[in-house]
Amino acid sequence: MIIKEAIILAGGLGTRLRSAVPDLPKCMAPINGKPFIAFVIDHLQKQGIEKFILSLGYKSEAIVEFINTEYSMMNVEYSIEDDPLGTGGAIKLACSKATSENVIATNGDTLFKVNMDKLSGLHQQQNAACTLSLKPMQNFERYGVVELNNNQSISSFKEKQFYKQGLINGGLYALNVQEFLQKDFPEKFSFEKDYLEKYFTEGKMFGSVQDEYFIDIGLPEDYTKAQKEL
Repeated sequence: MIIKEAIILAGGLGTRLRSAVPDLPKCMAPINGKPFIAFVIDHLQKQGIEKFILSLGYKSEAIVEFINTEYSMMNVEYSIEDDPLGTGGAIKLACSKATSENVIATNGDTLFKVNMDKLSGLHQQQNAACTLSLKPMQNFERYGVVELNNNQSISSFKEKQFYKQGLINGGLYALNVQEFLQKDFPEKFSFEKDYLEKYFTEGKMFGSVQDEYFIDIGLPEDYTKAQKEL
């Protein structure tokens, strides 16, 4: 069963992109005249996602207006933070609007063209709490590395430093909603640090390796690169 519901985290301030996008949430940064989040939504729709929960914060009205205009037929709900809750708090709040057992969670400023059949298949076959989409990379230092056991369960998270090659966390997850909500989290927390890195030793987190197109527009040079590639 392919997962049909997705949470998109779109509340980011885009502080590092201020020079390029002064007055918008990061995911609204224009790429050849089209907000970046549109590329994310379009890919997810092509992969079978039917319901969207948009997690919003900073300047949320700009995103709501865009969605209501350009995606008026889309099944969408909004989860709006009054104060920034961190990636974990934002996903937790958005999960309260989820209606399926499993959801996809991803970032509105990253496009990773993951094959959802492959990701959903592994996630459900392993009865996983969370399945990460992992991108193989060469010669990089701005990402940490995720290592896997033979059964594709996660064996470790390694810090950011220079790596000749490795698997990076592409920021797109299949998540079992109830398993996640049962954990005891503070109101504000990091999905990566306080959930993934804290609980992977329980053996219920897996990695789906997908060598697909990946871009993260959080840095000005990648924002410029996206203008050429998308």
